[in-house]
Amino acid sequence: MNWDQVTGNWNQLKGKIKAQWGHLTDDDLAVINGQRDQLVGKYQQRRGANKGRTKKEVRDDFTNKW
Repeated sequence: MNWDQVTGNWNQLKGKIKAQWGHLTDDDLAVINGQRDQLVGKYQQRRGANKGRTKKEVRDDFTNKW
């Protein structure tokens, strides 16, 4: 799935994102609203992970799993 597809299907993907990454809240997902940089930043903030690792996880999950 490319990021244009993620943005277009954001409402349907929110449930999968919450199931996969329980650290993110409904409020977080509303603010992110399909923006990749916002997703990486919020997820990194909630988990305390480094940015490079978080970017890789986002890329891998969105291109390989969904």
